[in-house]
This record gives sequence, structure tokens and C-alpha cells, in this order.
Amino acid sequence: MQNRSENTYQKINTIFFRDNNNVIMPYAGFVQPEFEYLRNCKWEATEKIDGTNMRIEVKQYPTYEDGTQNINGVKFSVEIKGKTDTADIPKNLKEFMEANYPKEKVFDALGIKEQIPIEEWELYNWLSYDSIPSKYTVYGEGYGLKIQKGGNYIKDGVGFIVFDVKVNEIYLKTDVYRSIAEKLGAPTVPNMGLMTIDEAIEFVKKGFKSTIAQNKDYDAEGLVLKTPLGLKDRMGRRLIVKIKTCDFRKYYNKYHTYDKVEQTRNMNY
Repeated sequence: MQNRSENTYQKINTIFFRDNNNVIMPYAGFVQPEFEYLRNCKWEATEKIDGTNMRIEVKQYPTYEDGTQNINGVKFSVEIKGKTDTADIPKNLKEFMEANYPKEKVFDALGIKEQIPIEEWELYNWLSYDSIPSKYTVYGEGYGLKIQKGGNYIKDGVGFIVFDVKVNEIYLKTDVYRSIAEKLGAPTVPNMGLMTIDEAIEFVKKGFKSTIAQNKDYDAEGLVLKTPLGLKDRMGRRLIVKIKTCDFRKYYNKYHTYDKVEQTRNMNY
């Protein structure tokens, strides 16, 4: 198992507890009390893509006057990384990322330049060095041929689909990150509409076809739910959760019904 890196995307938990058979417990409440509290609110639902987590990471460094410690500007660098800093990226996916998202395109999408002298900072509303973002991160899923079951999405190649953008530690609102992705020339995860948690559960339980797969018979993996305003729990973690179709199928295959059955909770989950 890879260790999570400092800027690894936030872990998305399944909404349900699991029993001792590692099967979801759809009638035993939710893994976080906040989900119950917000149960009847509308959440942003997007199709969950079965691929490998990727990120385009942009870091900022100060530049200095020759021979001094006086900052005279900033410089930005671009790195393409997997789920963690040490994750191996499939060769064909890495080549795709490098060819389609060169640093110039990334800078343009984010509205910055590789080097910005101090004289231009006011154009970006940067009042001092401390007000300049130290990091921009574009998060997405690498998917396609030979990546999980990605051959159903893309038969003869790979792709990158964006699901979030973060500036320092702040995730941008949906319309903003989608605008950045559009400028980058990257697709974004399909918007399935606003749903309550119960609506999303029923939608996933019934199963639905992937909206982006070239194989039109391919079942979507499920949904990811986020609050429209990026609400956080009391520990300061952004509220985000996934609901997977395969979990309901596993429940049915084990218990031969979708109705409530007697289950013993796995306390290690």
C-alpha cells in the first residue's frame, strides 16, 4: 500500500458502514453524522470514474535579486503526479499527460505565467509575497485502456478527466474548477444533477450506464456527492462521499434481497 502524500486527494469514504462479511449496511445509518443531518439537502452528484487518481501540481518559488535575499518575483513549476508522490504512472498515461497538458497550457488555464516579476503582482491582486498562492492542484482521474476496466471508457487510448481544483488548501467551487478545466482542454466528471442522499442511493442501487464510456452497455461505477458550497465537518474535513453500485450487488448476492437483513457491524471499518 502506498503512503498518502501531503497533497494526495482527500480520501472519499463509502456512505455506509460494513458488516463482518465486508458488505454494506444500508439500513444502519451513515458513517458520518453530518450525512444524516444533511440527508434532505441537495448534493452535487457526479459519475464516479473507474481509473487511477492523478494530479497536475503547480508550485510557486520566490526569485531573488542577484546576490541578495530581496524577492523580485515568483516562478512556478509544473509536475504531473499520480495518487501519491511516489506512485508509478502507466507509461501511456504519462505520455498522454505530458503531450496534452504542457506547462504553458496549465499556466494559461490558471491565469498565471511561469515567471511573474514583483512589478506585475498588483495585476493579480497580490499585495505581498505572503498573499501569493504557494500551490495550485488540478485533480482528476486517469482512465482508459489497461487502467482498471477503462477499456470500456476508451477502447484504444487513455484520457484525463478533472474532478476538482485546489488553491493552497481551498477547493474551488464547481463552476470555477470546471471553467479552469475547460481552459485546460480537459473534460470534467459528468454532472448527474442535484440529489438528496436518499435519491442518490436509489439512483445507484438501480444502476445506470456510464455517460462517457464508448461501450454504451458499460455500467457506471456509482456517484460521488459533494455539497455545493464545500461544507466541512466539525474536524475541518470537506464533506464528500461515494455510493457504489457494486456494493448493492454484493449485498444482494450475499443476502438474496435488497431488503433489511440482520447484520453485525465490522468495528474495524
